[in-house]
Amino acid sequence: MLVKGSVVNAVVIILGALLGILIKGKLSERFKSIVMQALGLSVIIIGLSGTLSAIFRVASDGTLENKDIMFMIICLVVGSIIGEAIDVEQKLNRFAEFIQNKLPGSGGNFSVGFVTATLLFCVGAMAIVGSLEEGLTGKVDTLYAKSILDCTSSIIFSATMGIGVLFSAVPVLLYQGSITLLAGTLKPLLTPDVISQMSLVGNVLILGIGLNILEIRTIKVANMLPAVFLPIIYYLVRILIT
Repeated sequence: MLVKGSVVNAVVIILGALLGILIKGKLSERFKSIVMQALGLSVIIIGLSGTLSAIFRVASDGTLENKDIMFMIICLVVGSIIGEAIDVEQKLNRFAEFIQNKLPGSGGNFSVGFVTATLLFCVGAMAIVGSLEEGLTGKVDTLYAKSILDCTSSIIFSATMGIGVLFSAVPVLLYQGSITLLAGTLKPLLTPDVISQMSLVGNVLILGIGLNILEIRTIKVANMLPAVFLPIIYYLVRILIT
């Protein structure tokens, strides 16, 4: 099966979410609150560390150099404008509400769990690199490693946010599976620099997810999603005009 890694990833998200839902009934609101705070801090650290490691590098003289900061800012601004025009977040919320209406008693935070988990599982570098790796070489090691991390996250997310997390497995399968199937076509465009730039933007969005979880500020992370793909578009345009 060409998309075996993505299928396994989706299945373990479902299994982890089911386990989390079982735990959810045994957690008081007090414990749910502290777990959410711990989860938010963890997501912020993941996003921050990924962002800083992508931006900064050690020069030959031992000093720190930065790269891609201006390009990152341009991608985020332009991508946010595109995403706001399309209103990606509203469409994700409407899809979540559609599913919720089919599942009586699923809880009022269904949409929050679905959107938050979907974004976290899709915008990271492992989703892109692992899917490409499977499509180009047939190796699924990266996606299997991601599956373990996502399973753990889905347990915690669903224990605090509910069943909406379980349904994030669907966009994860579609997103990663599409990259795997299109890997041969995308390979010339996804140079190490492009992947690095996409990962940088993705890590900034992960940082935004953490801020949302902690309710520090409501950031429309979903509407910033187009920013992740702008490095590919830029590279393609540059090839066409040169």
